[in-house]
Amino acid sequence: MSNRKVKVASIQMNCEMGNKKANLERAYQLMREAAERGAKISVLPELFNTAYRVEDQDASLAETIPGETSDWLIVRAQEFNMTIIACILEKENNQIYDTSLVVDKEGLKGKYQKIHLWDQEVKRFVSGEKYPVFKLEWATMGMQICYEVGFPEGARILALKGADLIIYPSAFGEERYYAWDIATKARALENGCYVIAANRTGIEKGETIFGGHSRILDPKGNILAEATKENEVIVTEIDMNKVSEQRKTIPYLRDLNNEIVIRELKNLNENKSNGVLHKL
Repeated sequence: MSNRKVKVASIQMNCEMGNKKANLERAYQLMREAAERGAKISVLPELFNTAYRVEDQDASLAETIPGETSDWLIVRAQEFNMTIIACILEKENNQIYDTSLVVDKEGLKGKYQKIHLWDQEVKRFVSGEKYPVFKLEWATMGMQICYEVGFPEGARILALKGADLIIYPSAFGEERYYAWDIATKARALENGCYVIAANRTGIEKGETIFGGHSRILDPKGNILAEATKENEVIVTEIDMNKVSEQRKTIPYLRDLNNEIVIRELKNLNENKSNGVLHKL
């Protein structure tokens, strides 16, 4: 069996609202630390370059991809010889998306636009429509964003499409830490994959308190590393061969009855008056 060990980093950081220059500088320092500690994959939090509660500035802060921040990230990927996953406000066809992008020293590899929007995000963003996976040197990677850690359907789709590493750039609230704690573990365990979840810290608009606890989890749902400080880099080595081992130990993906699941979901979608959906 080939050596598929790689050091990965989850970057936890506070952000200044609307101040791209300051946020990029902070991210730079943290990514440099990750590189110095040997990380080949680094994950930044949700909307790392603008902060999260900038709903009154979305239109002016959003960027195209490729664009200023994605170009900046590519230069950093080249400088640090690493793959970087980062989440920004994206402007596409005069619409705004909450988008996670992946870059490496070769350039922009692709992006994922958040599908399941949290609360007031439905007034800010357009939902994405696809679950792409990306072939990296050490892993096949998929992404969800923040709130979506509670949507196992998306993670399962990514795993079935070949992802053995799922990334969660996040701005997850402290009040709902219990959900963060359980859901990150569950997504790793049920898909037998590694999870890297990078969360925000700090307070915005005097009311939105971010929960931190950025973490890296193994295919059994064990926390390998977890952040405890406001601005912190956690780095650990993961062994991608452990994915196939765990998927043999508990073969959730092998034993999933896709035919029944697809049929039942289709029936629910066609008969929305039945079940819980019409009550919500």
